[in-house]
Amino acid sequence: MKDNSVMKNKRIIRYDGKSILEVDDDIANEFPLTIFVNGEEFATMVCTPTYLEELIKGFLASEGIIRFLDEIDSFTIDEDRGFAYVELKNKQSLNTDSHSKRFIGSCCGKSRQFYFQNDAKTAKTIMKKTKISVDQCIDLMKTMQEDSTDFHSTGGLHNAALCTRENLLVSRSDIGRHNALDKVYGYCLDNRIPLADKVIAFSGRISSEVLLKVSKIGAGIILSKSAPTTLALDLAEDLGITTVGFIRGNRLNVYTHPERIEEITD
Repeated sequence: MKDNSVMKNKRIIRYDGKSILEVDDDIANEFPLTIFVNGEEFATMVCTPTYLEELIKGFLASEGIIRFLDEIDSFTIDEDRGFAYVELKNKQSLNTDSHSKRFIGSCCGKSRQFYFQNDAKTAKTIMKKTKISVDQCIDLMKTMQEDSTDFHSTGGLHNAALCTRENLLVSRSDIGRHNALDKVYGYCLDNRIPLADKVIAFSGRISSEVLLKVSKIGAGIILSKSAPTTLALDLAEDLGITTVGFIRGNRLNVYTHPERIEEITD
């Protein structure tokens, strides 16, 4: 059964190389959500309207607004209007020097502002030396992709998954790749999951923003079917994160901290 919050069905015209057909197609659902913190508008993000509570909690934690869930006094989502209201136990106004009201887009590139003070405060250097094999990297990426039924239906979603060395624990999808990671982060906060020995599998490019978010989550290894950027790799070196990209078929590239990959260090 299709999740109507993830996708909508639309009648389209398709050319298949030989003929023109009218067909029904599944389109990824795009939903604007405005978050108010202590009565102040903090951000509007464009997202897939699933696991919204996880998304908001993960987003606020990655932005440095909260560190623990018990800092939240009340939490309300008005999904019909696209508003979320978060009241913190600390009623002071947000520090506008380190945060700005901004539009968080679902696209790549300049969809998020970078190098706010909160990034320096919330990014974690990963010291855990959990190792993973090449075969495990390939298997985790394959499992995430095979489980991504919403992507196969729409072609318009990113996926992020929290994994152990052997298994995929939880996977989340969203039109925004940052949002997918925030949903995973929110799940971890809700379930008090220890993260230092965990792995993030990811469907998109490893940008500096994605790398910082993985650092804030606290995972030491990120796997992707796509490429990294130079700044992401510089940050990964500094923050102790192993980045593995271009995981396709039985091939992959290890870019930083290869000591966590068993075949390389054994």
